[in-house]
This record gives sequence, structure tokens and C-alpha cells, in this order.
Amino acid sequence: MKIYQVDSFTEHPFSGNPAGVCIYENEMTEDFMQKISMEMNLSETAFLKIVNDEVHIRFFTPEKEVHLCGHATLASAFILYEKGYFTEETDINFHSKGGLLKISKEKEYIKMIFPKYDLFESDVTKIPDIFGVTPSESYNSSYNWKLLYFNDEEDIVNLKLNFLTMKESGLGHLMVTAPSKRTDVDFVLRCFAPDLGINEDPVTGSAMCALIPFWYCKTGKKTFNSLQLSKRRGNLKCTYENNEVTIMGKAVEIFEIELKI
Repeated sequence: MKIYQVDSFTEHPFSGNPAGVCIYENEMTEDFMQKISMEMNLSETAFLKIVNDEVHIRFFTPEKEVHLCGHATLASAFILYEKGYFTEETDINFHSKGGLLKISKEKEYIKMIFPKYDLFESDVTKIPDIFGVTPSESYNSSYNWKLLYFNDEEDIVNLKLNFLTMKESGLGHLMVTAPSKRTDVDFVLRCFAPDLGINEDPVTGSAMCALIPFWYCKTGKKTFNSLQLSKRRGNLKCTYENNEVTIMGKAVEIFEIELKI
């Protein structure tokens, strides 16, 4: 059994967001998947089983399983196309705990169609004063995501972060966003998941399931360029249509390893 490491949402090695991809045939226990993910020590490792041209996919952080992961989905699709499991003319259906993920190849890009996340406005005055700047709006979203809206891009850049305090305050699975000052970017974001063992995620595709519908409601636009202000940075081009979020991305393989146990 081989495991691949892929940098997603980039065409340059050592940028974007790295993910593990493990394709298996024999049954694998959840505990074993979790141990492999801990060994890989990436924000997510995806485990794929192909059954009659359908792909069953699960995602694990070093600490626990999650329902959906954008960059690990992109990494998985890249490997399936690159290694010849599917031809580039073939669409792929990924069956995940987060729903059906529809994949296709468009020239050098991989196109992913994801479900939208629900958003419920919450009382912003109840957000604890731990960031050094006060958000303007607060929302609860699917899978325990919290979304905070700030008025200015600099607010996102200058957040004061204490990940232990964030977890204790119920903000351990958090996306923050603000309008961008750049002419070629619609909005900026950062994502934090200390509850899952990921203090700050470099480029978060799954966050778009909440953010694209959010910004659609704010602007009426359907196509967005986003910029994630992490250390590795990440630009995503996304579209909102038919209550689904389309994400386009590239990826590059870094290495493959063979499991010896």
C-alpha cells in the first residue's frame, strides 16, 4: 500500500496545503487510519477505497476524523488522475461523510463541486474579547464551524491568537473573513482548528462551503477570488450556483512512500 503527499491549491512544490492520500483495497480499521494520519502529521490525510468506479473517501487530522476536507479531496483527485485510476475524461464521484463530492478535470485544473454549509447568525456581543479587535458579525455553521466577519483586511492580519484560549472559549474551529483591499481579490480569510489539532490551516477548501454562500448574500456575486492570509498563502477561485460551491485548483505530488507494516 502506497501513501502519497501532495501540495494542493498550487502548482509549485512546498506551497499551498499539503495532504496525505492513501488508496487501500483490504479493509482498514478507523484506529489504523488515525494512526497513519498521526504519523503523517499533516492537517489531513485522505483514505480512498474504489468500489465499482465510485470512490469512498474519509478524512483524518492527526487527532480525529472530519466530515469534509477540500485540499485533501483535491490531492486525492489529482493522484487518481495522475496514477491512471481514472482517465482525464472521466468524472469521479467521491462519497464522503460530508456528502457527495463531484470531481472533473478541466485542462490543467481539477474542478470540485461541494455542498454548501448552512449559516445561522449569532450574537456578536457574546464573542469573547480575545483577538484584540472586535468582529462585526458572528455566525454558526455546519460541523461546528464558527464564522466571524471583520470590517477590514488588516483586522484579519493583526489578530492576536492564543489557541488554548480559543479552545476554552468555544472558538476552536473558526474561520474569519473580511473584504479585500486588493483589486484582484474579493475577500480574505484565515482558518483555525485547534479543536482538531490544527492551529492554523494554510489553504482551506472546505471553508468555501460556508464563505461563498456568505459572500453571495453580501454582494449578490456568484464568482469570487479569495486570498487566505496564512504563512503559505492560498488563492482560490470559486463559484456559487444551484446551492453548490465549485472550487477550481491545481496540485503537485511531493513524494510517495510504501507502507511496510
